[in-house]
Amino acid sequence: MTQPDPRRWRLLGLLAVAQFMLILDVTVVAIALPNIETDLQLQRETLTWVVSAYTLMFGGLMLLGGRAADLFGSRRVVLTGLFVFTLASLATGLATGPEMLLAGRVAQGIGAAMLSPAALSVVTKTFDGEERNKALGIWSAMGGGGSAVGVLLGGLLTAGPGWQWVFYINLPIGAAVFTLLLRMLPADTPSEQSGRLDVPGALLVTAGTGTAIYALINAGDRGWLSAATLGTLAGAVVLYGVFAWIQRTVRSPLMDLKILTRRPVAAGIFMLLVATALMISMFFLGSFYLQHFQQYGALRTGLLFLPVALAAIVGAHFAGRLVGGVGARPVAFAGFLITGLGVAVPAIWEGAAVVVIGMSVGTIGLGAAFVAASTTTFAQVDHHEAGLASGLLSTFHEFGASLGVAVVSSVAAASLAGTVTTGFSRGFTFAAITAAVAAALALVVVPAFKPSTGGVHVH
Repeated sequence: MTQPDPRRWRLLGLLAVAQFMLILDVTVVAIALPNIETDLQLQRETLTWVVSAYTLMFGGLMLLGGRAADLFGSRRVVLTGLFVFTLASLATGLATGPEMLLAGRVAQGIGAAMLSPAALSVVTKTFDGEERNKALGIWSAMGGGGSAVGVLLGGLLTAGPGWQWVFYINLPIGAAVFTLLLRMLPADTPSEQSGRLDVPGALLVTAGTGTAIYALINAGDRGWLSAATLGTLAGAVVLYGVFAWIQRTVRSPLMDLKILTRRPVAAGIFMLLVATALMISMFFLGSFYLQHFQQYGALRTGLLFLPVALAAIVGAHFAGRLVGGVGARPVAFAGFLITGLGVAVPAIWEGAAVVVIGMSVGTIGLGAAFVAASTTTFAQVDHHEAGLASGLLSTFHEFGASLGVAVVSSVAAASLAGTVTTGFSRGFTFAAITAAVAAALALVVVPAFKPSTGGVHVH
């Protein structure tokens, strides 16, 4: 057996910081949007795309990023992705109009789609057994914590030096991480030298995901069963169908669709989708409630999200230690159950403190669910498939975010015509029910791995 790399934990720390930046950029912009709108005189539709352009590119091109890591080696793809993301952050901050702003966000998403799956692939190859569970726990904490810290940082930077610094902050961090990774990232041999990148497949899956996200974003206004919503969703299904057909006919497909028929992979992806949808929808409802109903400013709202961010990290940390001993199934069940109980609190009672406490308890459970999702997915994945599995997880992470916001905003908006808080309590009630259903499903769909001294069995 080869000796583990003595620098592996420092390497994990650097990759986790890079991932933290990417996840941060999903929510950090949300608080700054009103200022960006005023400064650049943006239309309302354009404002929505400031968020969506990033998540769409990030989610849609993730499989290509994961596949590129398998074909060309993770080191090369991690460094290229980080370079593109950092440079794009500078361009976005310098934007003087909507075109440059959106182009910068698209480029940021492309960099993120390369960096995220390739970095996760490095993590899964560097660690084994019990250590892998701990490493994935740290990785999950960065993802969960990054979303909440984004709200806090967005408030601080927008209220301080200005909205441009929401993007500029990535420059010193990106440059420092790039310099250190250049020295520390191990040289890895690509697994399939003869393979080729399936660009048409990547474009189709991005178009399909983009079409579905577009339908979900507008479903609240157009109506869930309107011809426009159903027609757009049908278009997304057609694009996914063509993608699946191409994957079966090309010589070097973007993904082996058979990987989705493996129970651990399907169960892990399902859990991640639901956990992300719940987390982002909770942030959406909480942020909206505190800023619009309680009339709190961006900075105060951001500060109130700090315990929520810490709760996600705590939940992921404990789950990382538990999952090797008891297996992923009980961790997933307990995680979603805790989330359901937490979110039920603001569904029943009102008040800023109640919302923050409920969300904090909820994110402890979600932190655990993220760990259960990633350890389950990688339980039967070979080294040469690590990039693909990472890409799949990250794709569904972004799609879960879009799905959660779209659904919960529709549920909450439906009753906003009456008393304002009714919409929020309905939104939180829907989230609590979803978490309870996910807990019950986790007992059925998550395989029961027998834990051993090495942690979850990895084939």
